[in-house]
Amino acid sequence: MRKTNIFRFAWIIALIGLFGFESLQAQETNDNSLWSLEKCIIYAKENNISIQRQKLNIELAEKNLLESKLSYVPTLNAAANNVINWGQTIDRYTNQFATNSTRSNNFSLSAQLDLFSGFQKLHNLKQKQLALQINQYNVDKMIDDVSLNITTYYLQVLFYKELVKVAQSQLEITKMQVSRTQKLVDAGTLAKGDLYNIQAQEATEELNLVETENNLEISMLTLAQLLDLNNEAHFDIEQPDLDVEAEMTPASSGAVYDYAVNHQPEILAAELNVDQTDVEIKLAKSQYYPSLNLYGTWATGYSGAAQEAFNTQMGLYPMGIVQNTMDTVMGFTSFSDYRTKSFGDQIKDNNNQSVGFYLSIPIFNGFQVRTNVARAKISHADAQLQLEQSKNDLNKILQQAEADARAAYKKYYSADKKVFASGESFNYAEQKLNVGMINTVDYNEVKKELTKAEAELLQAKYDYIFKIKILDYYLGKPLTLKQN
Repeated sequence: MRKTNIFRFAWIIALIGLFGFESLQAQETNDNSLWSLEKCIIYAKENNISIQRQKLNIELAEKNLLESKLSYVPTLNAAANNVINWGQTIDRYTNQFATNSTRSNNFSLSAQLDLFSGFQKLHNLKQKQLALQINQYNVDKMIDDVSLNITTYYLQVLFYKELVKVAQSQLEITKMQVSRTQKLVDAGTLAKGDLYNIQAQEATEELNLVETENNLEISMLTLAQLLDLNNEAHFDIEQPDLDVEAEMTPASSGAVYDYAVNHQPEILAAELNVDQTDVEIKLAKSQYYPSLNLYGTWATGYSGAAQEAFNTQMGLYPMGIVQNTMDTVMGFTSFSDYRTKSFGDQIKDNNNQSVGFYLSIPIFNGFQVRTNVARAKISHADAQLQLEQSKNDLNKILQQAEADARAAYKKYYSADKKVFASGESFNYAEQKLNVGMINTVDYNEVKKELTKAEAELLQAKYDYIFKIKILDYYLGKPLTLKQN
């Protein structure tokens, strides 16, 4: 009997452990399905289409840079042709007229090396290096912009989640008050009009709850679309505990600017753009210089008109007659048959090589070079102005962000006091309603003020958090909602 009890106890422990493990596993799975702000940003970096397209510009810039590096390598080209000619022409290999149908082939190899081109290749290489760095900063800027957008909508979803809870809580209070009012009306303590008023308030709050839930669903959809999630089932986000009091005091815009001006991708890209336009000036001026190239060629060919003798024979033939004796004068000559010279022999016999230098000196080209230099200088001046404009815009953004953060905190502080006062007023009004000292109309007005104050507090809370995150972003801090 004792062994049976022990056996049953062991099975109970095993089942508890199994169900506990499954419950824990289900909880972990459920937790893993929730998206944190960090997870959203990481996912967007890897999958956002706009970011992926911007990254293609980096690949293109890398190919352009490789092409610029390989321009220092000599060029080598091969050529071949096959020509059939009808009618009279001069054969290039026999230098004689050919009247029959003739096939000819030409083969060549040519190589060229730029010895000097006014440092154009050097400046072009520097330009491509700067272009690659600019594209890398543009990708960083795109990632930052997408990350800020994700943070905005992430906080918006959190705001509506809390607003839904407030609406649900207020609706539950109203439902309980409807029940109390119904009892008082049935007892004859209150008029039926009070019941109608509180029921109307209940219907209004139900509508507010539906509208808030719809706004939450739309915000969730917007965030999913921003992440380019097409078929993510049960998409939901984490709800971290955000304590406004624990948020750091907003840093001064001057301190943030000193850091941001040396680290923000758009500022760094603008600085490189100034350097790039300076290189463009040097590249345009390099066209004033002469260029010197070394070249070499090898060529050979074949002609169907090229003939060679074979089967040659020697023999006597009459050369003339002696006038006095009328004797025939005989002489020696050769007799041969002819055939087209073989392809291999012609390729070997006709090959030729050449090496030379080519010097080009620009003298007059319709002021094209001077115009290009002038354009490059204008672009350089415009790039400098763009850099100054970017710095000024950054300074204005940071000043506005600091002012907005401080104003948002003051608004939150005032809203928090309003919620406390409205809550006390509502508690007092609820007590008075329960004893019949006020009617439901006055009660509803007090309750509306409390609901409005709670909504304003939530809005101020998330507005302040977002303003702080903007300053954190410009200080180079990662965008996160985790608090130490």
